[in-house]
Parts: sequence; structure tokens; C-alpha cells
Amino acid sequence: MAKSKTKRKHAPKHILKVPDLEQSKSAVLNSLTSRSSQRTYDHAIRGFIEWYCSEPRLAFNKTVVTRYRISLEQRHYASTTINLRLAAVRRLAYEAADCGLLSADLAAGIRRVKGAKRLGIPVGNWLTAEQGKRLLLTADGTNLRGKRDYATLAILLGCGLRRAELTALRVEDIQQREEHWVISDLVGKGGHIRTIPVPNWVKAGIDAWMTAAGITTGTLFRSINKAGRIWGTGFSPKVIWGVVKQKAKACEIPSLAPHDLRRTCARLCHQAGSELEQIQFLLGHVSVQTTERYLGCEQRFHNAVNDRIGLEPDPSGSP
Repeated sequence: MAKSKTKRKHAPKHILKVPDLEQSKSAVLNSLTSRSSQRTYDHAIRGFIEWYCSEPRLAFNKTVVTRYRISLEQRHYASTTINLRLAAVRRLAYEAADCGLLSADLAAGIRRVKGAKRLGIPVGNWLTAEQGKRLLLTADGTNLRGKRDYATLAILLGCGLRRAELTALRVEDIQQREEHWVISDLVGKGGHIRTIPVPNWVKAGIDAWMTAAGITTGTLFRSINKAGRIWGTGFSPKVIWGVVKQKAKACEIPSLAPHDLRRTCARLCHQAGSELEQIQFLLGHVSVQTTERYLGCEQRFHNAVNDRIGLEPDPSGSP
């Protein structure tokens, strides 16, 4: 009898070439729902691929990824940046194994690569209420660009939106709930949905921009060309970076990023007496620990919040 011939499956590889890495990268990006996360992981994976292909590597394995981490440390990247890039590489290895391109054992080894140690707690960058007011005043409300920039800063400071959330914001998203203006059912990072209260002063800034721009529907914020006219149907996160950097420079606030305005919103809410849970809802954090980091505070045990809540026995001993 003739021996039956069976097709042999391609064995997983140890060395991945550029087409294999690009295929795995596409799988990683397709698995992410947030455009912000897609941009971050795309940048991180491209950086790793450039490093990996810069010289011959024996294999895509734990040893090589550890060497990659060391190279990032030698270039004095912050620990948070290193750990984010390593997370992207681990995800790349997982997708490569899932596609049959990489051995499952090698992928498991890569996922065990330890991240960089975090020395201390990141201080972050927050504005005081006075600094926030100065920043808002730098936007010239007498022209179209100034009205847009004011509304942009107002939403970042007053509502704590992320850049990607702001660029995707539509006129139809701004609605009234319980006699209060809100950004309704905003889809944020990780596909999480939240509704965000809009303070009256922020709504006034939005209205001024919409009236001046003649916007009644669709994307709320638009690009403005050199002639000072509306151009296109939206604007990119890079525009937000430019607005924040320019206005921060105008009022002499160093090293200010758009995300710092989100942190500022959280801290000012906390200083105003808002409950931590409500701030968590506002920012759309899954974990309350993340919200605590945004506030720059941790749980206090000395003079704890529940030490004196009215249920304590009377010091005199009477019931």
C-alpha cells in the first residue's frame, strides 16, 4: 500500500524577519480598541523592530528582549517608558505565537522579562487654580482661533478629557441630563463608556466657539488655516499639543503637556472636596489606584478618614 501523505504544518520560527514582525504588529493593533493605544503601541513596536533588525539576532527570545530593555536603560529612558515598550513587545510575542510564527515556549519566556524598576513615585505636573486661570486667559477671545483654543483648554481643564477623546468629540455628544450639560456616553480608553458633567463656564466657551465657527453638527473642533478660516472636518492630537505648549510658554509655565491638564482637573476637584469615587467616574478610570496617582496622593492611615465619623464612644464614658 502506498503510504498516505499528510501535509506538515510549518513549525514555529525562532528568528522572525520583518514581514513576520509586521504581521504580528498588525495583529496587535487590530486587537486594540482605543486609537490612542494603537498609536502608542505602533510607535513602541516600530522602535523595537528597528532595534531588532539593526544587527543579526539569534532568536526572538527572552535573552534578546532583556538586552533590548538594557539598551533602553542605557539610553536613559524613564522607567514608565521602558515598561510601556516592554509591554508592547510582550504583546507582539503573544500575537506572533498565536499566529503560529513563534514558538509558544519562546513567547512565554519573553512575557517573563522583568520591567525596569520604578524608583520613587512620579511627581507629575499639576497646575494651581491660579495658573489654570492664567493659561485660559492666554487664549485671545477676539478671533476664531482664540475662541477655539479657549474652548480646547477649558474642556481639558474643566472636564479632564484625553487628547483622543477631545478630537473625537461631536456636537451631538453634548446634551442635557438632570438639567446639567454633559458629554454623553463618551467612549474612552479601552472602550469604556462614561458621561462627563460640563461646567457652565466650559459650556460658555464651547458655545462661543461654535457660534463664531458656524458649527452646528459633526466634529466639534476643526483645524484653522493660515488665513484664519475653518479647514477640514476635524483636527489632530498634534494641534492640541501645539495649543497647550504655546499657551504654557505665554504664561511661563514650563514642561506642560495636555495630559497635565487632565491631572490638574482631578486635583482641583479633590481640593474642592469632591469624593474620590466621583473623580474616578469623571476620568473614566477602572481602578481607583489610578485616580489616586492622578491626584498625587495615597491612602492615609494616620488620622484616617474613618477615625472620626460620629460613631465613636463618648470620651466621658457615657453611652
